[in-house]
Amino acid sequence: MLLTILVFLIILSILVLIHELGHFFVAKKLGIKVEEFGFGFPPRALSFKKGETVYSINWLPIGGFVKLYGEDEAGGGQVKSSKLKVKSYDERAFFSRPPWQKALVVVAGVLMNTILAIVIFYTFLFISGFKTQMPIHPLTPDHKFFGVNQKNVSDVVVGEVVENSPAEKAGMTPFVKIISVDRKETKSLENFIEIINSRKGEATEIVWQDLKTNETKRSTLVPRETPPKDEGALGVSLFSMSTAVLEYQTPLQKTFSGVTHPTNLLVYNFKIIGELARVSIERKTIEPVSQGVAGPVGIASVTSTILGIQDIKERVLQLLNLTGILSVSLAFFNILPIPALDGGRLFFILIEVVTRKKVNPNVEAMAHRIGLAILMILIVFVTFQDFQKLFSGFFSPIQ
Repeated sequence: MLLTILVFLIILSILVLIHELGHFFVAKKLGIKVEEFGFGFPPRALSFKKGETVYSINWLPIGGFVKLYGEDEAGGGQVKSSKLKVKSYDERAFFSRPPWQKALVVVAGVLMNTILAIVIFYTFLFISGFKTQMPIHPLTPDHKFFGVNQKNVSDVVVGEVVENSPAEKAGMTPFVKIISVDRKETKSLENFIEIINSRKGEATEIVWQDLKTNETKRSTLVPRETPPKDEGALGVSLFSMSTAVLEYQTPLQKTFSGVTHPTNLLVYNFKIIGELARVSIERKTIEPVSQGVAGPVGIASVTSTILGIQDIKERVLQLLNLTGILSVSLAFFNILPIPALDGGRLFFILIEVVTRKKVNPNVEAMAHRIGLAILMILIVFVTFQDFQKLFSGFFSPIQ
């Protein structure tokens, strides 16, 4: 648990610090006064001043922040808002700079996260031999990824194992992928169930792969002829999982793979969210959409699973993959025109460009404060959903 928390905080801090370094460097380059560059969030633990900038280490190690002179506090990520204490003609103030300079400072963080994601995925794909896998959501079975060779395969996965069942006695645990039965490859869920039913009362060899650790195991068990009610011959719940095997083979595919892969991830994730939203509307419930998103608890849970992988190379690859996904996601969501995010600030800058008049700072501060409050409510909601997912099952009846 401590290792999971530590690794999770390190990943999150790197992503946010890289983001804030983008704001910091561009602001410095343009001559905008940077009042503070902070690691973590207040309360402050310690600090020192170099030149005109205070560098601080804060007690909440979940990222960082950059405080620019002449930037309203609500827009800068603080909870409370206040009136600007600088004059519009002060050339060192962020507020007084021309729109194009303010836009550069705002988008710099998003650009840094995008570059980081590209570098990470180039590294990830190079180590993995430019071959990886993507799970296919049941709502999008025919999705095609661009710029890469794709082959879809279907796997049988164990979701739950009943106590004292033949499967448990054989050492089978939840979230293992069935590879073969009596040396015959498992082709589908129906095929596996048919084979097991035909082998009731007979010794049967099953080979499976633990999806958490990537370990392959085999054992001989005897499917029950008269199992307890609702437990099935093996005493496991099963579900079918489709996977897209992606391979960047040509020189052109490999050259652009670091850009192509994260783009494919974003496009596909939004396609899934769109389908989940459609299902939510049809069923008149928000549950499908809520099951498709994850917050800090969900990400920490994924981190814990990755740290449980025994193969060191695979563990490193999955940590790179997770970090890359989070970096590109942070970049994309930050550029959305939502108050309190970079995209929200960029939106007000665009209004200034169109109207040729600065937006009232108090109006902008209030918008960012409301946006921040809404985001905090969403985080609380998603976190609650994450805890529910940890203690709930979403699998088919037991077989």
